[in-house]
Amino acid sequence: MAADGTDRPTTATAEPAPPRRASRPGTPLRERALAPDVARGAMLLFIVIANSPFYLWGRGSASFGSNHPEPESAADAVAQAITMIAIDARSYPMFAFLFGYGIWQLFRRQVASSGEAEARRILRRRHWWMVAFGAAHALLLWMGDIIGAYGLAGLVLVALFIRRRDRTIVIWCVVLLALLVQWAALSLIGGIVVAGLPEAEAGLAATDGGMLPTAAGIEDPLLAALARLGFWAVLAPAQGLLGMVVPLAILLAVLAARRGVLEEPERHRRLLRLVAGIGIPIGWVVGAVSAATHLGAIPIPEAASWMLLGVHQLAGLACGLGYVAVFALIAAHVRERMASGGAGPGGLLRALQALGQRSLTFYLVQSLVFAPLMSAWALGLGEHLTTATITLVAVATWLATLGIAAWMGRAGLRGPAEVLLRRLAYGGRPAAPTGSPPPAAAPPVSG
Repeated sequence: MAADGTDRPTTATAEPAPPRRASRPGTPLRERALAPDVARGAMLLFIVIANSPFYLWGRGSASFGSNHPEPESAADAVAQAITMIAIDARSYPMFAFLFGYGIWQLFRRQVASSGEAEARRILRRRHWWMVAFGAAHALLLWMGDIIGAYGLAGLVLVALFIRRRDRTIVIWCVVLLALLVQWAALSLIGGIVVAGLPEAEAGLAATDGGMLPTAAGIEDPLLAALARLGFWAVLAPAQGLLGMVVPLAILLAVLAARRGVLEEPERHRRLLRLVAGIGIPIGWVVGAVSAATHLGAIPIPEAASWMLLGVHQLAGLACGLGYVAVFALIAAHVRERMASGGAGPGGLLRALQALGQRSLTFYLVQSLVFAPLMSAWALGLGEHLTTATITLVAVATWLATLGIAAWMGRAGLRGPAEVLLRRLAYGGRPAAPTGSPPPAAAPPVSG
């Protein structure tokens, strides 16, 4: 198969692989592509806003499948509507795509420098340590950790697909997409059927507290920790593997990474515009319907309030990919401006890039802020805040991390969590020097 991941057969005159060099942990920050890091930095805002309702303990949800409580004011209703339209179920598939993109970049770089066996070992160690990070994060702070879910997905998908040719990956993407569409259709049809039952108006199968439980309201610290860990032990494999969104986003990312879509976005502008122009409107329209049902503008019996869950999940994937495409288009504009002698990224883009380069660290920082402030075992502010006020706390937290990350970027400081994960994955090797990275020829693929 061709070295670029296509189905073309290779020839005997193919260029020899570059000489192997010592494995080096990571790419110097100044040499990383702009689009993925800016996207990660911006999406950390979405992550903290999406997670904040889980800290509003001591009250029930307005509808099954949602952890948004009944709005107490117009400001609450507006905050919930914006979150459900643009944020909920949109950020984690985007991060999954960026995670998958990084998997192929790391694999390609390590194959070029130290061979495939070592590349696989590094990825395997990295993903196992991500699972360990996720378990510790859940035990100590946040039950909804996604680090472990991505680690599990990476373990399985690298083993099964990293050397597969494009056609094989495309087939599996179609299969996963078909399963997601089927789940969305069945949940919608099932909800319509249930809504037509006489018992539906009486609140059959109604829920108090939303679909997902929260450990934030447990006062005993030990019980709260056990509850968080137990919930995460179910959530991580469900989200990382069984939910299909994360595996599908990762496989799509591998296809994109083989073509350098985010490294050279100006060459793929038509594709990026198509993904953004279709994915974001789909996500926002479906999100608007979900918000309208949640806020009572579209009356749906409580027993059938779960009917849009599958559709919302599918639309979230499309919207998340659309967001990635938007940031790639921004990066394309910056690259072309720089190529013509113009200025580089502005102050905001540089700050977002710095935050994205340290996304693991500042994702954990969000929990370090929210868990002690909001949980019943600590200060317990989550019992007293509303959607609007906790959203303000979330935005303020993100702005603070943006400023800190910008300072770290100017000072040349890496995120401590990234440094630790890198050292563990690479077996304690020192951080990469600031010189040019080794040549990264695409590794071979098989059927």
